[in-house]
Amino acid sequence: MPAAHSATVRHPGSDESTPLIGRHTGNGEERDHTYHIPNSHPRLPSPLSSPSRSTSRPSPVGPSSPDPRRPVFLGHQDDIQHSAPNTPQSIKNFLLSGWINLLLVAVPLSFASHFAGWGSTADFIISFIAIVPLASLLGDATEQCSIKVGQTVGGLLNATFGNAVELIVGILALVRGELRIVQTSLLGSILSNLLLVLGCSFLAGGLKFKEQTFQMTAAQASSSLMVLGCSTLVIPAAYRASQLDGSLDRERDGALNLLQDLGKKGDISGLLKLSRGTAIILLVCYACYLLFQLRTHHYLFEDPSEHEEEEAKMNIYTAVGALVVVTVLTSFCADYLVGAIDEFAQDYKIPKAFIGLILLPIVGNAAEHVTSVWMAAKGKMELTIGVAIGSSIQIAVGVIPALVIVGWIINQNLTLFFENFETIVLFISVILVDILVSDGKSHWLEGAQLIALYLVIALAFWFTG
Repeated sequence: MPAAHSATVRHPGSDESTPLIGRHTGNGEERDHTYHIPNSHPRLPSPLSSPSRSTSRPSPVGPSSPDPRRPVFLGHQDDIQHSAPNTPQSIKNFLLSGWINLLLVAVPLSFASHFAGWGSTADFIISFIAIVPLASLLGDATEQCSIKVGQTVGGLLNATFGNAVELIVGILALVRGELRIVQTSLLGSILSNLLLVLGCSFLAGGLKFKEQTFQMTAAQASSSLMVLGCSTLVIPAAYRASQLDGSLDRERDGALNLLQDLGKKGDISGLLKLSRGTAIILLVCYACYLLFQLRTHHYLFEDPSEHEEEEAKMNIYTAVGALVVVTVLTSFCADYLVGAIDEFAQDYKIPKAFIGLILLPIVGNAAEHVTSVWMAAKGKMELTIGVAIGSSIQIAVGVIPALVIVGWIINQNLTLFFENFETIVLFISVILVDILVSDGKSHWLEGAQLIALYLVIALAFWFTG
């Protein structure tokens, strides 16, 4: 066995040395050499270095000289800890995050209109405009909080606050007893995301790319859960229809007065029990979906081309404070908006169903609309699918059953029974989306189909006067 030799190379002015292990062949013998060079000497790749031998043979390192082959993370961690901007810079970045924040001028005007008594028209229009930038800021604050708390908690934050505007509007309308506004606004948010947002995204991406692909397994899992959420609205409608057919008053020539029947608590006791039990089951399914998306199969929902970590634009304390402040402001503006709907609809002869299904969802989802279309135009279809279908799942399987439970607590008889026409519209929309995303590909014609269906539905609800 050839003897091992070590050579030590020392440079003037340096007492420290670093081992470098290599092999040398001379005179027919193969020898191992350990070279020592000072730590301050610039490192150059050596042709004699062997990765396998260097990992198998640890070299002696003095206590005062760190091992140059071990990465030192201390300084990098300090840089990360001090990379978050201070509070003034965080606020500046928050308020200047987009041009849409110019509409924040409508927020103080909304308060002024409400307390100065400018009228329901001013309350509705100004509050309508004010909610648009507030919804965008709410999403920004949630995103900044998510960066700091990790992927799992961050995903839960996004799931919770992703549809905060719809939840706030729904709770305020529920407290006021506006059950039809609650139902139509939530149904409108689902239709807006599934048809308008996804359709515009497919169209925008299809104009730039001939065909786009996305993770088929994740899309199928999301769309199947959306079908489940839609089915839980179809079943109460079928239950109510069969119940009314069995107790039909023939003296009224077979006319069904659904609103009168639904207003009688004794007549809908079975429907209430069915809706509340279904709501609990749906919330459990939503929790399972979050576990599937955030923990067990999170890789299905990630863009494989995206590996860069997003830079924090706010520190955690400012982000949390901004989240609280924006949520409070949104709740006030939403309260003024909901309170002005009745009078505004009567003054301008606009059907309340159209306001709930078309206008309110556009306000609450304006920021998501822009983000989804922009991401699709850049070829990031996983993000687009997550925004459009994921947001619809949050509403159908999360927000709607949660509001049914809230109504149960505050003694408001909110059920999962929607009007038959609305239920059919939702069912057709979900089936169309499920068919289009099942192959994991998209093109501009699919986007045009989704937009066409949304326009037909909007036209139908405009004439529901």
